[in-house]
Amino acid sequence: MKRNIIIDCDPGIDDSLAIMLALSCEEIEVLGITITCGNTPAEMGFENTKKILKHMNRLDIPIYIGAHKPLKKPYVNALDTHGPDGLGGSFLDAVSGYDQSLSAVEFLSQTLRKQSCSIVAIGPLTNLAQLIHQDPKAFENIGMLISMGGNYRSHGNCSPVAEYNYWEDPEAAAIVYAEMARLGRHIHMVGLDVTRQIILTPELLSYMEKLDPIQGSFVRQITRFYFEFHWQWERLIGCVINDPLAIAYFLYPQLCEGFHSYVQIETESISRGQSIVDAHHFYRQEANAFVLTKVDVLGFFTLFYQKLLRKDKNELTQLNQLLNIKQKEREGEKK
Repeated sequence: MKRNIIIDCDPGIDDSLAIMLALSCEEIEVLGITITCGNTPAEMGFENTKKILKHMNRLDIPIYIGAHKPLKKPYVNALDTHGPDGLGGSFLDAVSGYDQSLSAVEFLSQTLRKQSCSIVAIGPLTNLAQLIHQDPKAFENIGMLISMGGNYRSHGNCSPVAEYNYWEDPEAAAIVYAEMARLGRHIHMVGLDVTRQIILTPELLSYMEKLDPIQGSFVRQITRFYFEFHWQWERLIGCVINDPLAIAYFLYPQLCEGFHSYVQIETESISRGQSIVDAHHFYRQEANAFVLTKVDVLGFFTLFYQKLLRKDKNELTQLNQLLNIKQKEREGEKK
C-alpha cells in the first residue's frame, strides 16, 4: 500500500533531487508539494518545482505557494549556494500554467482535515508554523513529520552552530518543536550530523551517467554549481545532498540511527537557529524529537540509484567499491 506524503520545500538543488527520489518510489503517493521561501524565493521555488515535475513527467502533482518571508526575521535566500536560478544556473525552460487558488497552508489544512498524511519538510518550517496558528487541529492529523534541519554534534552551515533551514526562520522551527512537545509527539530531525555524510562525488555522478545517461546528465546539469560551491567554501570534492536523505529515511527508517530527546530552537543573537538537543535530559522534558546521528551511506546510495535510475540492486555493485574507496581516503586523512 502506498504511503501518502506532502513535501514542503524550497527548491533548491538538493530539494529537487529529493522530489525526484520521491516521485521515483512506487511506495510513495505525493499528494502535493508546498513551497516556502528559503533557498529560493517562493515564486522561484514554484517555478523550479514545475521544471522538476516536467522532467519527471509528473505534472499531475499539484503545487501550492506558501510563505514569502519568515515569520519575523528578514528573508535571506541561499542563491549563493544554489545558483542564480536556484537550480545551479541551469536555466531550464519555464513551464507555463499551474496557477492554484489555494495557498500552501489552505491546502495543508484541507488535506489534513480529510485524512492523516505524513509531511517531509525539507525547507524552513514557516508553512507548518502558520498551519499551527491557523488550524492546529489539522496539524495534529500529521502522521510522520520529518524535518531536514538542525544539527546535534555537527557544526552549522550558515553559522558556527546553525543549519540553514532553522537559521532562516528560527521562530517557525521553535513553534513546530514546541507544538510537538505539547502534543507528546516526535519530529524526526534529519540534521547535518547525518546529511553531511551523503556526498555526491564526481565518481558517483559519472557512475550515474553510465547507468542512465539521461537522468545522470540532468543531475549533472543542476548540480554543477553545487560542486563548485562546496569546493570553494569547504574544499570538498563533491557536494552534500542533504534533502534526499529525508525521503529515504521516510521510506526506510532503518537506514539511520538516533535517539529520542527534547529539542528546542534558539531564536536570537549569534546562536540563532541552533537546535538545542537535551541529550542528557537536563530540562526533564519529555522528548519531542527523534534526532538522527548515524546513517548507512551505502544503503542510502543503493536506494537512491535503485529508485531514481530504475535499476535492480544487483546492478549496483560498483557503489560498494566507490564508497569503500572514499571511506578509506577519509580514514587516511584522519591519521
